[in-house]
Amino acid sequence: MHSRFIFDAHLDLAMNAIEWNRDLRLPLEEVRATEAHLKDKPDRGHGTVTLPEMRRAGIGLCVATQIARLEHNAWSPVFGWRSSPQAWAATQGQRAWYQAMEECGEMVNIRDTAGLEAHLARWAEAGPDGAENANLPVGYILSLEGADSLLSISHLERAWEYGLRAIGPAHYGPGVYAQGTDATGGFPPGGFELLKECGRLGLILDATHLSDDCFWQAMEKYEGPVWASHHNARALVPHQRQLSDDMFRALADRGAVVGLALDAWMMVPGWVRGQTTPQSAGLYLEKLADHLDHFCQLAGNAEHVGIGTDLDGAFGTEQTPQDLGSIAGLQKLPAILAARGYLESDITGILSGNFLRFLRGAWAEG
Repeated sequence: MHSRFIFDAHLDLAMNAIEWNRDLRLPLEEVRATEAHLKDKPDRGHGTVTLPEMRRAGIGLCVATQIARLEHNAWSPVFGWRSSPQAWAATQGQRAWYQAMEECGEMVNIRDTAGLEAHLARWAEAGPDGAENANLPVGYILSLEGADSLLSISHLERAWEYGLRAIGPAHYGPGVYAQGTDATGGFPPGGFELLKECGRLGLILDATHLSDDCFWQAMEKYEGPVWASHHNARALVPHQRQLSDDMFRALADRGAVVGLALDAWMMVPGWVRGQTTPQSAGLYLEKLADHLDHFCQLAGNAEHVGIGTDLDGAFGTEQTPQDLGSIAGLQKLPAILAARGYLESDITGILSGNFLRFLRGAWAEG
């Protein structure tokens, strides 16, 4: 089976490297072995993402995050930092890791159309399975997941200058600039200022994690490019974290692409963290195809869906489809989609083409 080129619209690589203390240059089995004795994180010893494993998966390009939210005294146990200066410093440590990976030749920052086309050409020249053998750098587009770390609106331009190209204003709970997952209400005044500055800079707005009120306000107020990096269908798994049918239609009408996520609780209803298992839930990659099918039926085509795995988002094989194994298991998707009647052009679009088309359009307008 030859590797198909894949664009993954959401990975928290630097968080894993810095906060999980994972050397992502190592083969996956080595990373698992080095932390098999640890119990501080639920996914210790069974993570699914490293840079060599991404190459094996054919993931030549991804959206890679900086993430550091505030605590806001709203969650227990503590999930976040106590102040924006601490959060900003955390994102800068993550940024330094990405820069170190560039210096090692492991990754390359993609900021514009010229860089995108050059990187795609390099991977295409290597051919199927060539990336793993040639140790090609993984391209990454830098995104900020949750804007709590921005000390001021002016810090957004600073981030743009060092390579930030996408931003999701919210994460979980209430935020400085937006309300997030499981929170209610719309943007505070500072959030509308943030949207205005994002538009001036030409940032891609990530609708992921926005509260319902903030989502609809963003769709009304923001005139720049919008995508949803990692979302599934609320109709199949009811939760505010998911996209309702109306939300997906609104995104499709804007030309957006939605990345489908592989976090188990977003794939099957009734998942209980720490209790439900992929085996007890009968969770296979086919469930992802169910969400994908639902969105494609709403759009009337397969042009507004892609992959946004979130596979390193604080979970591992204990919370992923049992036939995945690692991120390289994404190469099973083409056969699953073909068996459901998807055309070859549709499958290529889902794996990478839809997000690449979106990027070319968004950056051509910038």
